[in-house]
Amino acid sequence: MSRDFRLDRVPVDVLAYELAEERASALGRMGRALEQALAKLREFDVEHPPSEARQQARRVLVREAGHALWMFVVQREACGLRNNRMLMRDYGVPGEVQLSMGPMIATSTTSS
Repeated sequence: MSRDFRLDRVPVDVLAYELAEERASALGRMGRALEQALAKLREFDVEHPPSEARQQARRVLVREAGHALWMFVVQREACGLRNNRMLMRDYGVPGEVQLSMGPMIATSTTSS
């Protein structure tokens, strides 16, 4: 933001502008994260023929993509973008990723 903009505005306007900038930046980061997660899933599907052994690794990738989708949708809603139908189509989000959308649940690998 230019210094001149800050001098001509009241502090609340400057703050609102900076918050809007940060929302847009976060939206871009979340979109790129979703693209990367979907690309990893697609690459995995191409490189690994169907088998029982690959299912567990693939489930992890689907959950990661579902988490990235959830983060992106939440950020879009924070920006006032509520219609996700186009998002699913434009990003080519598979139905199984849509169904796994949500926060990642931490799992402990150690016993207490």
